[in-house]
Amino acid sequence: MTDTQLIDTPVGGARITWRRAARARLVLALGHGAGGGIDARDLRAIADALPTRRVSVALVEQPWRVAGKKVAPAPKTLDVGWRGVWPALVAEGPPVVAGGRSAGARVACRTATELGAHAVLALSFPLHPPGRPEKSRADELLGTGVPTLVVQGGNDPFGRPGEFPDGADYQLIEVPFGDHGFAVPKRASLSQEDALGIITEGVGQWADAL
Repeated sequence: MTDTQLIDTPVGGARITWRRAARARLVLALGHGAGGGIDARDLRAIADALPTRRVSVALVEQPWRVAGKKVAPAPKTLDVGWRGVWPALVAEGPPVVAGGRSAGARVACRTATELGAHAVLALSFPLHPPGRPEKSRADELLGTGVPTLVVQGGNDPFGRPGEFPDGADYQLIEVPFGDHGFAVPKRASLSQEDALGIITEGVGQWADAL
């Protein structure tokens, strides 16, 4: 079942597109990145796959995106928009997992403890700007305070799996050959469909265990 919900936040109107599960035991909220919307391939795939595992998926569009703006605002403003949507997510009843891709993953990590998120799903976490590993954002990832899963492309210029800190309290799934949008080159030994399968099955198994 799919429906949309408009939410007023202090920084404008946000929108939730719901893919609800029958007898849901979790809600997975997914925010988009700074350069795209909820039509990203990984967000779509997860929204299609997780309801069969009794996880309702809420695809959250930040107010700047709903307003048709081209450039994302500052991180603090993104956090305000996310906080404004949170009561509608909690109102569904089941525990809420905070998640998102890229900038949306950073928002989920930064606000998880404050909002009482059950867990965090970080898709394509931007560990650093491309070519600038010294500008690490690892503190955001390591500070969630809840079970955290990172799904990262093997060739993500914002942080390859081997660049993530060792021994940290999170799990990491690598999507071989994947870039920041989990696109894989045609010459790769796995197909785009295979790559999305790695994401959906990995996230699904992790959600099953929560």
